[in-house]
Amino acid sequence: MKTVHQILNTKPTQIFSVTPSASVLDALKLMTEKNISALLIMEHDELIGIFTERDYARKIILHGKSSIATPISEAMTTNPITVTPTDSIELCMELMTEKHIRHLPVATADKVVGMVSIGDVVKFIIADQKQTISQLESYISS
Repeated sequence: MKTVHQILNTKPTQIFSVTPSASVLDALKLMTEKNISALLIMEHDELIGIFTERDYARKIILHGKSSIATPISEAMTTNPITVTPTDSIELCMELMTEKHIRHLPVATADKVVGMVSIGDVVKFIIADQKQTISQLESYISS
């Protein structure tokens, strides 16, 4: 069974986050700078929310709110669904599909250790399938 830990091993270990008091504009600037589409909202090393491009579109733009004046706490999704490093990639796919989400924070009992996106999952599955095909071709030709 392939696990979230295996995906995390293929990614940089840095976690990008802001505090709940940061403005939406500050969050967007960080997301642009790091070329990411979701940020964790952390307070004293505790995960309290997630902010995604979808949150921006639905909670800020469509309501005519100011990105400068609105704190991220008003736009974030609270109580995000999380996975653990030992959870299966299949579980990630199920959660993402059923809940219509594209990002899953990865947490252990005491801290956030990363984030997995739908792109990470797809890329990992494709690489794993290519490896399986290569092994089968090698087996068949030997």
